[in-house]
Amino acid sequence: RHYIEQIARIPAEVDNASEFRYRKPLLGRDTLVISVGQSGETVDTLATMDEARRQGALQITICNVVGSQATRIADGVVYTRCGLEVGVASTKTFTAAIAALYLLACYLAQERGVVDDQAHLRSLITPLARMPSLVGQVTQRDEEYERLAHRFSRYNNFLYLARGVQFPIAMEGALKLKEVSYIHAEGYPAGEMKHGPIALIDEEMPVVAIALRDELYDKIISNIEQVKAREGTVIAIASEGDEELAKKVDHVIHLPQASPLLMPILAAIPLQFFAYHIAVRRGCDVDQPRNLAKTVTVE
Repeated sequence: RHYIEQIARIPAEVDNASEFRYRKPLLGRDTLVISVGQSGETVDTLATMDEARRQGALQITICNVVGSQATRIADGVVYTRCGLEVGVASTKTFTAAIAALYLLACYLAQERGVVDDQAHLRSLITPLARMPSLVGQVTQRDEEYERLAHRFSRYNNFLYLARGVQFPIAMEGALKLKEVSYIHAEGYPAGEMKHGPIALIDEEMPVVAIALRDELYDKIISNIEQVKAREGTVIAIASEGDEELAKKVDHVIHLPQASPLLMPILAAIPLQFFAYHIAVRRGCDVDQPRNLAKTVTVE
């Protein structure tokens, strides 16, 4: 949604596939429905696509598996081509889907004349071309994430906070921790913290805050200060060189600088490593978490 609205300047909505068709969505020939998945076989996504087709909407699916049902239903396909995702908890396909959505937004912007010259288009695409190198830098810090996991593996509750384009990454971080380590974790918009989650903050509920230098930086810093004022423990995901933030929190993970809209690709990685190492320390099966399946084929 952030990419399509900010880059292509097209109004967009986001919905869970499991809820979409039950709210009687209003679709038509002027609506584009984009489905995102790994397997292309998840029953709720397929049902959503069937409903969109019934109402005459144009469809694009972003998918990893060639020839899956989703790719046969959609009018257009963007393959992420990540290779086999062995574990139930998807990681590389999550990252690839972000990149695919970014590229799709750039294409839509070009087609609609929002990006009206090659220089403007290059200014959007060139930062994406740098991402593989930056991702490599982030993954090489695995020992740092493992030490942090060792420190926090005893906790049974976590709160993940972020704002703007980083909020979905807070949800991803919390989801991964739940999936592989069986720890209760919530991903929450930092601006909503005072409307409930703040009541939970104490020394037994660490807060993971994504606090990168962007237009909402001062807002998330204020949220962090509110957590610290209530004796909370804060792990911050910060921009490289942000030493002032390091003084305000208990632990900090620095990320190399990239385009603000592409920082979610980098921010997700340490959170995934963190969940992995906590799960290993707690003796959990990271590849085959209990009660989960790679593809949900029944409601």
